[in-house]
Amino acid sequence: MSQHLKLAYICIILALLAAPLVIVTGVSLNAGQSLRFPPDGVSLRWYLALFREQEWLVPMRNSLIIAACASALAVLIAAPLALYAWERTGWLAKLLTGMGMAPFALPPVISALGFMIFWMTVGGYGQIWATIVSHGVFLVTLPLVTISLGLKAMDRALIEAARTMGADRRTVMRTLILPLLVPYVVSGYAFAFVLSLNEYIIAYMVAGFTVETLPVKIFNALRYGYTPILGVVSVLFAGFAALVFGLIGRFGNLPRLMGAERVRDE
Repeated sequence: MSQHLKLAYICIILALLAAPLVIVTGVSLNAGQSLRFPPDGVSLRWYLALFREQEWLVPMRNSLIIAACASALAVLIAAPLALYAWERTGWLAKLLTGMGMAPFALPPVISALGFMIFWMTVGGYGQIWATIVSHGVFLVTLPLVTISLGLKAMDRALIEAARTMGADRRTVMRTLILPLLVPYVVSGYAFAFVLSLNEYIIAYMVAGFTVETLPVKIFNALRYGYTPILGVVSVLFAGFAALVFGLIGRFGNLPRLMGAERVRDE
């Protein structure tokens, strides 16, 4: 394939990926209450309305609380699993790692159904903390992968040198391992945060209409009519995700986070 054909192919793919976002952005700028593209007049009224109307502010607050807490929970679960699997190679380490990877191996609707039945049984259905726990367990795979990659990239000779110098296990963990893992922990948290914000199925089946998140609110709003606020939320979601992943790509080691064996020199 010639260089011109490769460039044309890449441009076509980028155009197809960008087209939905361009259309949604145009819809969000409609002056009237309609989902038209090209927009019928250009106005930012719906962006202001999103932050003024209580019916949208509450789901936004719920989404942020759930995403922040669930991502922290996912990191707290993933970190010990990754450290245990890194230090040991027995069947138990493989089993724990497999359990950590399992949530993403199953279709989300299966996981959501399992969470719904569990919380209805123990009495947590419809509670925001049940949604937080469900998201945390479901998203544990993301920080588990990033932290595991960080541990894999770590030079064990540094640890052996620290122990030779008399550092005990706790000192090595506090002064060497954890500082080196910070970028991978932050990246795992960011990945989980973005996906939790956009997650719909589990939030809907665990909390239903009791604790509305923004994705659930969008679905409910579609049942009663169309408004450009739907486009505004979609644009903000996409912009926030692009910002987070862009920061990770700029300040983190993105090739290593994607599993590359050879990474660029810092």
